[in-house]
Amino acid sequence: MYVEGWNFTKYEQGKVFNQIRREFMKHFCRIILVLIVIILLFFSFGPFLIPIPPLENTLPPEQLADPDSKFVTIKNINVHYKIAGKADDTLLLLHGFGASTFTWNKVITPLSKDYTVIAYDRTGFGFTSRPMPGEWRGESPYSTQSQADQTIALMDTLRVDKAVLIGSSAGGMIATLTTLTYPERIKALILVDAAIFRGGPPGWLISLIRVPQIKRLGPLFVRKYFISSSKGARELAWHDPSKLTAEKLEGYRKPLRARNWDRALWEHTLAYRPLHLEERLGDIEVPVLVITGDDDMIVPQEDSVRIARKIPYAELVVIPYSGHVPHEETPEEFLEAVNKFLEKVL
Repeated sequence: MYVEGWNFTKYEQGKVFNQIRREFMKHFCRIILVLIVIILLFFSFGPFLIPIPPLENTLPPEQLADPDSKFVTIKNINVHYKIAGKADDTLLLLHGFGASTFTWNKVITPLSKDYTVIAYDRTGFGFTSRPMPGEWRGESPYSTQSQADQTIALMDTLRVDKAVLIGSSAGGMIATLTTLTYPERIKALILVDAAIFRGGPPGWLISLIRVPQIKRLGPLFVRKYFISSSKGARELAWHDPSKLTAEKLEGYRKPLRARNWDRALWEHTLAYRPLHLEERLGDIEVPVLVITGDDDMIVPQEDSVRIARKIPYAELVVIPYSGHVPHEETPEEFLEAVNKFLEKVL
């Protein structure tokens, strides 16, 4: 190596190169360390600096209700429900995740000819009020157990001693837990494409969403999913999406105009705990009917078959050319299955 004015031996050249390399690595490590610190600071504090503005053009749920809507206060929650019929036997309908009483609009009136039919919006959905953190004590009203307790509390308030529970999707999970917790209050159980084996997010995701930074941004995630993907999600629930009329889509979207709908759905997600109900299905002693569409792409038909096998003496009905919501897509076949079952068990 030659530098004007200097002559280096190979040994000296090695020392110089080593010194240059050490200085370079020192500065490089400092740069990497600074970048790591910046990234950590960003992920630690950045989410708390992102504004979450309130949604515009939302209304109190009561102002969005239908002419036949009714409300009753249960544990400081204004529960929205609809009721039809005046028979001795009562059917209580529980909708699925992201749905509302609207999901039952094609079957309430036909069923009310022979039964008293009550459909209600579970906490976090439809036009039931949405309490925010700090407005309750103890267990979250959005938890699965709280919603099972709410089902019985609604029955108590409306003076229903015993009822047949009909639960769709996640509503089937709530109906199953209610039956296991309060068997003396349930006459029979009808599970419609019930989310027993697929009742919530996986464990690793539950842990992730409870990280404070993710927890804060949750309402933004909910808004993006439900506003941008709601039509696609609805189409996935139907065997024939062409039956999804503009009127039906508006019925689904209407609850997304309720105040705090995004925060409530996020609280519902945060409150989820795995129940492992599949391990307790054999303890159900009331008559059970399991209904599934043969083209359910959300809760596969095989899951409903497994449920029917695990519950003693459960009946299984598979409705052809139907998806995740047979009570909406194929209501005639759904009503036929329900009525035949109820005629035998009531």
